[in-house]
Amino acid sequence: MKISRSENLGTKPIGKLLLQQALPASIGILVMSLNILIDTIFVGNWIGSIAIAAINVVLPVSFFIAALGMSIGIGGSSIISRALGSKNQEKALKTFGNQITITVFLCTLLVVVGLIYINDLIPAFGGKGEIFEPAKIYYRIVLYGVPLLALCMMGNTVIRAEGKPKFAMIAMIIPSVGNLVLDYLLINVFDMGMAGAAWATTISYGMCFSYVLWFFLSKNSELKLNSSHFGIDFSILKEISSLGFVTLARQAVVSITYLLMNNILFDLGGESSVAVYAIIGRMLMFALFPVLGVTQGFLPIAGYNYGANLHPRVRESINKAIMYASFVALFVFGFIMFFAEEIVSVFTTDSRILADTPNAMRWVFAAIPIIAIQLIGAAYFQAIGKAIPALLLTLTRQGFFFIPLVLILPTYFGELGVWISFPIADLASTIVTGYFLNREIRLKLKQQTPV
Repeated sequence: MKISRSENLGTKPIGKLLLQQALPASIGILVMSLNILIDTIFVGNWIGSIAIAAINVVLPVSFFIAALGMSIGIGGSSIISRALGSKNQEKALKTFGNQITITVFLCTLLVVVGLIYINDLIPAFGGKGEIFEPAKIYYRIVLYGVPLLALCMMGNTVIRAEGKPKFAMIAMIIPSVGNLVLDYLLINVFDMGMAGAAWATTISYGMCFSYVLWFFLSKNSELKLNSSHFGIDFSILKEISSLGFVTLARQAVVSITYLLMNNILFDLGGESSVAVYAIIGRMLMFALFPVLGVTQGFLPIAGYNYGANLHPRVRESINKAIMYASFVALFVFGFIMFFAEEIVSVFTTDSRILADTPNAMRWVFAAIPIIAIQLIGAAYFQAIGKAIPALLLTLTRQGFFFIPLVLILPTYFGELGVWISFPIADLASTIVTGYFLNREIRLKLKQQTPV
């Protein structure tokens, strides 16, 4: 009898599986991060440093709506992975149908609200002074395409839950490459400025959506829906919400962090300080792609094997995911420490930004070598369906530690207080997550239940 791709998650060697899952995820995240990075370079060189700051102001709103799709995707994919592991195909199908229904409804609603309150949201997120007008242009156009992005993010996690990471990788590559080509055409060739950057992003979301739709309609997907699967099942909706809320809460905290950082840095150093943070934020997205790829690859493996009661495989997946992610994080740390000045010079020729950014970037990345424990630990609880521990551990880094630190330390240390908040929060959250993860392994994953 032929073994389905999802069943391979419970039979193949963990190390090989993790590489098979993590490499496509890493490549997809790399291409997406390169897209954001090069997009920032294009905007900085062809429009100006104020445009970099303007895009950074808009990100929290668009990211939050897109994150709603991602949270529904990850919450539902945890259910799908465990349902496939326990051979419950109908539950997997019903879950996927419910994911689509609530993503379309909620994201469309949020876009309408976001457009109505456009003049209030942009200043609230730091779009003040010279930043306001270019931010408004970018915000309005990008928001039109965000529901498509939300559906793509949701669908991408489901593709990975099916055990088909290469298709998930392609789904991330298509809009990234498309956006870069359109950036060049609309900004450089047709001289459309901020509107060109925004339309390039929005059209690329549509390209991604077209690919994801094709995947699920083709024979590549095991999840073939009919109209009955789209009706809301409140027991499934509750489970999706409880698990997805972990990701949504994390992204909400990210949006709050952008709001605070943009406003605090604007007050401390004006538009140029906001641009410094924008560059560092892009580097965080880009440089951590392999760590995030390992985390994404780990999720379906842990979820499937936990659902199949293969506890030794779950323990092995935790250990190897932390080991692989820590290794690449150490490499990232060395790269940033040695080449910070060269990295910043690619983005801008502004002398103040060139002077201020490298040391700030070194502080932000100072604790990166240990961050794998925090990311994998929080992801484990989400993968096995334990929503509350996953939520609390996810929020430790930015919610419980970073936000209080960034509100307090700048009072005493100025801009330096902003930057040193990053490594302190990373260290504290890693200690907390490591404790709870170790306790879970000792108490809950002692023995394998026969299957």
